[in-house]
This record gives sequence, structure tokens and C-alpha cells, in this order.
Amino acid sequence: MDFLLDMQIPIPASRIGYGEGILMAGSCFTEHIGEHLQELKFNVLQNPNGILFDPAALSGAIISWIRAEEVQKKDLFFYQDLWQSWNHHSQFSHPDPDFCLQKINESCRQAHEFLGQARWLIISLGSSYSYQLNENYFLGGLVSHGGGVANCHRAPAQWFNKHMMGPEQINAALDNCLHMLFQFNPNLNVIFTVSPVRHIRDGLVENNRSKARLIESVHRLVDKFDRLFYFPAYELVIDVLRDYRFYDMDMVHPNYTATEFVLEKFKAFIKPEAVALMQEIKKIVTARKHRPLHPSSHAHKKFMNDSLLKTKELAEQYPFLSVQEEIDYFSSAQY
Repeated sequence: MDFLLDMQIPIPASRIGYGEGILMAGSCFTEHIGEHLQELKFNVLQNPNGILFDPAALSGAIISWIRAEEVQKKDLFFYQDLWQSWNHHSQFSHPDPDFCLQKINESCRQAHEFLGQARWLIISLGSSYSYQLNENYFLGGLVSHGGGVANCHRAPAQWFNKHMMGPEQINAALDNCLHMLFQFNPNLNVIFTVSPVRHIRDGLVENNRSKARLIESVHRLVDKFDRLFYFPAYELVIDVLRDYRFYDMDMVHPNYTATEFVLEKFKAFIKPEAVALMQEIKKIVTARKHRPLHPSSHAHKKFMNDSLLKTKELAEQYPFLSVQEEIDYFSSAQY
């Protein structure tokens, strides 16, 4: 008896290989995929502005990377003892405005350089809801004249207007961004995915409307551009797994089992030779994480030495792999 629906994922015309730059942008689900690929030694840059959810915020961020836009102090605001940016995650916030600007601008420069050479951009859309500052609000004596925000930084709700973007708005924002991307980097491929994380604060009905608009808009774009692909992370969790045992305690975020299931399916987007290499690297990474009960034993010494030899062999065979951390660990471990 089958307890899961079978979902065949079409093999894309282009697939990811080792040594190709992969920029990840979007929701927290992007980071699940990105951390997995990073651990397996793919060349990944994750969320240069921090986690972003809606198409307007994502498109604005990507355009700022293309243009290498430099943020000025006038673009920051001071709230709860921190200098912050409406276009960046709170990981960039800091009591010192110069340090805040330095982190933001360094990240933008890195994104500009990386995106110009990258082979892949993976975008995970989380919500159709966007937030805009009210036309007039006062903060520390400064007056804002409105504008979209990527992060509300836990500011009072009355500062913002919440708006569910329509399919045409989503399509226009992403379409404009894609045209600029392909001019900036003609060799770039884009993989879209919609995050399976439910935004229950919006309401279940509203969350489903929001996700539906994202899915419809993305498929319009995939049909338009031959370098766009869709990975069905949302459908794999919602329609294939479709059981709360695959969610964390909050009943919103997919748990470890669900994430591993989705990542296994993502191999359809990776070249077969790269999938084979992933298995070898996973053995090395697992060995690096091993914590022995008896580190002075002969068996552990042999384990460490064998792991070192295997890692060096991989490094020689695949010079683009960054495994120096593992080589140093296996070489310097105290027996």
C-alpha cells in the first residue's frame, strides 16, 4: 500500500554542477537548501540582505546587488537603540551606524561580484504580502514619506500598510528584475521555488491565497524564459507529505525529516556526476563531525588517518573543492 503520492520532477535542461556559483535569495526555506549545499562544498552565497519574503522586497534587493548600490546614513533609521535598514534583516542592525553601514555595503559589494559570475540564482518566495511605511510617521524627529520595506524590525503595526500583491504586480516586479539580471549576467540560470512554510499570522485562507498568487506568477515567468525553472518544494511538503508529523511543534515549519525529503528530491536539479561526488563529500563531512568515545584508541587513530587520506585524494582529484578545514582537522587532531 502506498502512503504517499508519487511526484515525478521533470529533469531541467540545465543542471547544477560543482564549481558553479550559486546565489540563494529569499525566505528561510532558502537557507535550508543553501546550508545543505554549502556543507557539501558547493560554491554558495546566501541571502546578502538577510531573509526576505515578498517579491517586491526580493526584486529590490537583487536590483541593488546588480547596481552595487551604496547605502548612506540617511537610509538608516534609529529604533530600539539600534541603527537599522528597512531593506535588510536585523542581522545587519547595530548600535554604531558606521558599523551597520559597513556590514550592509560589504555584503552588497560581495553580492554584486558573486552575482556577476554566478551560474545559478535560487529564489524562494515566501509570501505575496508586502509592507509599506505609512506616508507620514515620526521616528526620532525624522519624517518618512512612505515606501516599501523588506523587514519591519518589530516596529508598531500602525507604521505600516499591509498589502497582498496581485499576480500582475508580482509578475511585473519579477519580470523587470529578470530582464536586468540577464543583461548583467547572460550566463545566469534561475530556479524559483515557493516556500512550504505557512504564514499563519496572515490567516490560513489568506496564506493559501498568498501562496497561490506566487505559484501562478512564477509559472508565467517560467513559461516565458527558457533559463527559468521551478522546483516544487511547496507541493512536495503540502501535497506529497501532507501530514503534520512532518512539521515542527509550531505546525508551520517543515521538520528535519521533511527538509531531508525535499533536499533528496532537489537532486533532480544537480548533474549526475555532481550527485556522485556529493556522496563522497558527505562521508568526509560526517567523519569531520564524529565525536569519539575513546579518542586515544588505535581504532580512532586509524579512522582519522583514513579520513585524512580520503580527503586529500578528493582535494587532488577535484581542486575546486574547499576541504582545507577537514584536512586541518584530520591532520591536527590529538591522539
